Amino acid sequence: MPGIIGRKVGMTSIYSAEGKATPCTVIEAGPCVVTQVKTQDRDGYEAIQLGFGERKEKNTPNALKGHFKKATTTPKAKLAEFKGFDNLNLGDVVDVNIFEEGTFVAVVGTSKGKGFQGVVKRHGFGGVGQATHGQHNRLRAPGSIGAASYPARVFKGMRMAGQTGNVRVMIENLQILKVLADRNLIVVKGSIPGAKGSTVILQN
Repeated sequence: MPGIIGRKVGMTSIYSAEGKATPCTVIEAGPCVVTQVKTQDRDGYEAIQLGFGERKEKNTPNALKGHFKKATTTPKAKLAEFKGFDNLNLGDVVDVNIFEEGTFVAVVGTSKGKGFQGVVKRHGFGGVGQATHGQHNRLRAPGSIGAASYPARVFKGMRMAGQTGNVRVMIENLQILKVLADRNLIVVKGSIPGAKGSTVILQN
């Protein structure tokens, strides 16, 4: 599906005429350059590769330098493939004008990493006995995790402590409230995954 690469700027609020505040996220979307056109004959499928953000030439591998030179563009920091585009050639520019206000998009990003967390923060556990019966040192413990002699193991998928966040997340059906084409900004309703400055992908 058509889309664009962007950068999360941050969150703000939009107020209606009645004074109701709507939380929203500002995304700097594009402009993105077409760095590769994949065809059914050569690659087995049809897609468009877009590049976003600038990358220092000294930090760019030689193979990628030739890749960007073929597209007559400077080295790009992020690359992503999209399907559904028509009549695009190497070096063409895709900007926020592919989106319209009021439409809905899906946003893909990498959630904030929170490190190794316990079951209360990671899964919303309430603690053993919901903090009753004098369990002063068991308030945030996971409790029993399985049987003993049989099956003598812990089943896969058991909710336990572990790495939290830092995973690829897609949020669907986010409404576009504003498109500021002169500043390459898109304002979507609600929150999106990732920290400020992180790379996100918008898809129709």
